[in-house]
Amino acid sequence: MERTMRMVLALFGVVAAVMLQCAVAQTVHVVGDTSGWIVPQNGAEAYVSWASDKTFVVGDILIFNFVTNEHDVLQVTKDSYDACTDTNPIGNPITTGPANVTLTSAGDHYYICTYGRHCASGQKLTITVSATGTPGAAPPPSTTAAPPPPPSTPSPTSSTTPEACAPEPSATNPTANAPTSSTTPGQVAPPPPDSSSPAVSGGFFVTILSIAMAALF
Repeated sequence: MERTMRMVLALFGVVAAVMLQCAVAQTVHVVGDTSGWIVPQNGAEAYVSWASDKTFVVGDILIFNFVTNEHDVLQVTKDSYDACTDTNPIGNPITTGPANVTLTSAGDHYYICTYGRHCASGQKLTITVSATGTPGAAPPPSTTAAPPPPPSTPSPTSSTTPEACAPEPSATNPTANAPTSSTTPGQVAPPPPDSSSPAVSGGFFVTILSIAMAALF
């Protein structure tokens, strides 16, 4: 009996950890922020600007805040989006606000309001959804030029004069014989792994499973 209870508790712990990981990865986007889903004053540029600095991933949620019976939201094809028509709908229009739309596929998504000339006046949204998120921007490739080759060493010459054997300090470049640094100028160290990368997520699940297995024995 005690062994069964420990097994049930361990499984609950694993399920809770998986649900927590999924909840953290999900992002909720309020369309238009505080303005909501309305006919914007500056036309379609308002929603283009809103979406320009955001990353949309499969599993994210769009929230369209609007007053019921004054607006709606409908996903359409690109042709219908450009023409502001509902002749090629993807699904049914959502007429009750606020509306929550879960992004279930990658690619370009198009949304319009079908009321009157709302779409033609700028109440339309297009976004690009990716299959997985981008934890951080990759560092740009290094463009540092290769360091110049070391100065050539002149071949020794024989001489019977003691002064000829002594090295003369360089009057024009006193640091010519100084040791060169091993660090290449402009070289940027690679960034540390992002905490949301697949490797870290995988390590997280492995740790949880290890704890669960330990609890069973």
